[in-house]
Amino acid sequence: MKQIKKIVAKNFKYFYYFYKNIGYRFIISLSLSLVVGLVDGFGLAMFMPLLQASDSNGKEITKASLGNLSFLVDAFHSINIELTTITILAVMLFFFLLKGVLRFINSYFNVLMHRRIIKKLQFESIDLLANFSYREFVTSDSGKIQNTSSGEVDKIMQAYRAYFNAVQSGILVFAYFIMAMYTDVKFALLVGVGGFLSNLLYKRIYKRTKKVSKGITVDLHKFNGKLIQMVLYFKYLKATGSVRTYGTHLKQDVKEIQNGQQKLGTFDAIVSSTKEPLIVMVVVLVIIAQIKIFNTGISEILLSLLFFYRSLTYLMVVQNYWNNFLAVSGSLDNMSEFIAHLKTHQDKNGHLAFNKLESGIQFSNIEVQLGSKIVLENFSLFLEKNKTIGIVGESGSGKTTFVNVLCGLLKPNKGTVFIDNTSLSDIDIKAYQRRIGYITQEPVIFNDTVFNNVSFWDEKNSNTKKAFDQAIKNAAIDDFISTLPAKEDTVLENNGINVSGGQKQRISIARELYKDLDVLVMDEATSALDSENELLIKENIQSLKGKYTIVIVAHRLSTLQSVDEIILMNNGAIEAKGTFNELLATNSHFRRMAEMQGIAYITDESK
Repeated sequence: MKQIKKIVAKNFKYFYYFYKNIGYRFIISLSLSLVVGLVDGFGLAMFMPLLQASDSNGKEITKASLGNLSFLVDAFHSINIELTTITILAVMLFFFLLKGVLRFINSYFNVLMHRRIIKKLQFESIDLLANFSYREFVTSDSGKIQNTSSGEVDKIMQAYRAYFNAVQSGILVFAYFIMAMYTDVKFALLVGVGGFLSNLLYKRIYKRTKKVSKGITVDLHKFNGKLIQMVLYFKYLKATGSVRTYGTHLKQDVKEIQNGQQKLGTFDAIVSSTKEPLIVMVVVLVIIAQIKIFNTGISEILLSLLFFYRSLTYLMVVQNYWNNFLAVSGSLDNMSEFIAHLKTHQDKNGHLAFNKLESGIQFSNIEVQLGSKIVLENFSLFLEKNKTIGIVGESGSGKTTFVNVLCGLLKPNKGTVFIDNTSLSDIDIKAYQRRIGYITQEPVIFNDTVFNNVSFWDEKNSNTKKAFDQAIKNAAIDDFISTLPAKEDTVLENNGINVSGGQKQRISIARELYKDLDVLVMDEATSALDSENELLIKENIQSLKGKYTIVIVAHRLSTLQSVDEIILMNNGAIEAKGTFNELLATNSHFRRMAEMQGIAYITDESK
């Protein structure tokens, strides 16, 4: 069974892809297409007795013109229905009405399948991205993630429609071909061979179309990556007059994408403009051969010719849809690779439930290696519950890596993190992370209302409003929010541009305090603030002491004067730890850092 799956996956790559995502529904829809073709064929077959009925002058209608489809006439005779012009027209109308009903059912079913596959792909990619390894994420191409998660999904939809329509039309080609064969085997075989040989001429075009499609997908990744960076660093680019130069690079990517699109358009034009004349040429040659070589009358092959005209019409549709599919097949391949990459690098979640921190967090002989560099080595530390800890050190000392391990973003290469004496790797990491509040140097502000920013889109009711009011009060931002035009319903514009840096930071703090927390991490949360706002944040921290386990990573040592303990890091290890004044008195490295910030002098003066 596994071997059969491998063969199918290799030779019917795209069919297997869609079948895997839709399942039996794909087969049902294709079966409906076959039934539509057969019903349409029966309707077309009735044209022959209709022609005879119009010229018979009351004579009995013969079955010769129907070939092997003469069983249709026999069926009517068996139920004592006389084939007159009126009855034949009624039968034709019945077949085509039935075809219309079946086609509607099939089309509606396809709409449901389209919706299902896109929903499945988007939900799957969102879930996989949510559980994507942070270690792998930081080294991934952001442009590829952005392009695949958004723009590529629309192309997957185009690819599915084109592929499905091509297969569906192919089934109709097959149905009409079988009916043509059933009517006149010799004629059908000759046209079939001619159609197959003519189709080989397009093989090279299809191959080049697929190659160009993949190239466009790669170019779109590059373009989206650069566009993200332009938005991210817009202020710098604008201030330094570099934005136009950077824009030139973006324009070059646009040119490459458009050149690829032009090639695809050219290939499509070649296929669409030449396929009908080529197919008609094949039919003409076969008819001449039938008449001149095999001495067959035109009336004897008329019904078969009718079926073949229908078949060749759908063959042109197949070629058109197939070329359209190949034009976006690069997106399909990219999405498959993207999903496979996400699946390969999923975080492993522990099985033990986590409700609340009871005693503390223990780092035991932790070692973290990023690339070829060891950034934490033999790192051991106990974070006691509801204590406030400061983390300091020069750039590259391992502060950020320590925070990433604490938050469960990075798993250590060696050593163990214990949460209340239980290994973090055995705990439900998502439940643990929900008990963590995280505030960064650049506050996270969403383009939405103040309430949604703080509550993280909780439904607004009496309970959530009460929790919101308490959170903004604890973050000392309630007075400011009361002055806003729509108060908590005021929309914070892009990146909170309509509020100050200190206000954004306090809104971020309020968001974390809105949750039921155990650990509050402040990663350089005051480094971008002025002295007044830094003082307000310090007052916030002071008011929160004893309520949470607070970890403050800070460059400004003044922020840490009142914490319970300061950890001085150096080259991925703990150099010293103690209170602010203890380190100031006993550690020359810390004292030098304090003197550079003018803090030692102030501290001495205060004694």
